[in-house]
Amino acid sequence: MKQLAPWSPGASYKWALVAMLWFVCFLNYADRQAIFSVFPLIKTQMHLSDVELGIVASSFMWMYAFFGPFAGWLCDRLSRRWLIVGALIFWSLVTAATALTRTYPQLVFCRALGGLGEAFYFPAAMSLISDYHSSATRSRAMSLHQSSVYAGSIAGGALSGLLGQTYGWRSSFIVFGTAGIVLGLILLGLLREPLRGMSDPGFPAGVTDSGIISHSGGSFLEGLAAVFTNRMALLLAGVFIAANFVAVVFLTWMPTFLYQKFHMSLAMAGLSGTVYLQVASVFGVLAGGLLADSLRRKSMGGRLLTQALGLLCGVPFLFLTGWTSLTSLLIAGLGGFGFFKGIYDANIFAGLYDVVPVHQRGSSAGVLNSVGWLGGGFAPLLIALAAAHVGLGYCLSATALIYLATGLALLVGARSVDRSVSNVLRTPTLESRT
Repeated sequence: MKQLAPWSPGASYKWALVAMLWFVCFLNYADRQAIFSVFPLIKTQMHLSDVELGIVASSFMWMYAFFGPFAGWLCDRLSRRWLIVGALIFWSLVTAATALTRTYPQLVFCRALGGLGEAFYFPAAMSLISDYHSSATRSRAMSLHQSSVYAGSIAGGALSGLLGQTYGWRSSFIVFGTAGIVLGLILLGLLREPLRGMSDPGFPAGVTDSGIISHSGGSFLEGLAAVFTNRMALLLAGVFIAANFVAVVFLTWMPTFLYQKFHMSLAMAGLSGTVYLQVASVFGVLAGGLLADSLRRKSMGGRLLTQALGLLCGVPFLFLTGWTSLTSLLIAGLGGFGFFKGIYDANIFAGLYDVVPVHQRGSSAGVLNSVGWLGGGFAPLLIALAAAHVGLGYCLSATALIYLATGLALLVGARSVDRSVSNVLRTPTLESRT
């Protein structure tokens, strides 16, 4: 195979890459969140129950989870640049097509296709960032990228509610879908594929002209084994399932909770259900990136310790959001939860990359994303069923128990990772030379 000399990008491009992917991820989450703010309109127009609306939300996540491992496996073998751009254009077309749906099955089908398209983004994007950013700046780069999740959620929730209230629920899907197609065409000429592992110790010399390490091949099952036979990766996957379950509960049902309990307008419920939580998460994720990079220099378990801190400190705020009947306390609860959620989120993939081999980053990220969203995929439906018996507020407060259990589990993991990671974290190049 043709060999390439390693290309070393300047410091400016590695941060420009984060900026470009920020806008892709912004639309990724704006497209996801847009539908939740107009649930009341869809429910009325299509005569749906809360359980049927829960299935609409879950269909996206189930498809997203089902294709996640395969998407990650492909990411380790194909150009991540093309995967990102192709996925962006595909899910944007599906988003725009959602505006054309007229029946409940059509709506579920479009949401499922959106999940298929978006499944390819995160494994490719995280792998790309990890090749441009070494361990010294990886958490900060990924935390900056993660801030787009919150900005996109705010824009998707607020703009969809505003447009839905004025022009009908279909309008926001046309706006976000068109924006994604335009962005995808622009990025075709701007994204560059790096050499894999070039920011890590033991960077290999043998690379094909597609940027893929010649000895990094492996079966799909070997990609799955990168997580399922790795004790620390399994712990991170389990925690991500639980944390994502909580996040999906709030993303899906908070606008409806505000609309029903606090009697807000559709636009205000869509804005308030996202803006306080997500703006606070932006500050939290930036703080989490800085803290994790600092602790990682002192301890291999530094990123897990940072995540544990975020989960445990978020417990009282989670309880407060569902319990209080005062708007001021609700805002405080959402803000506190959002900030500490951001600290956890900053290191979801950076923490994983501390415990898996370089050549399996795409596969492991795909599996992590898959299992996390598989667990989260049941959240809208389960909460709808539980809320029918105990009320939505009690369900929101009960999620504090999930954060408490997973935070304690990560504390234990952070203490043991220094002993276990040395046997896990090997570069393919070093292995191939022995």
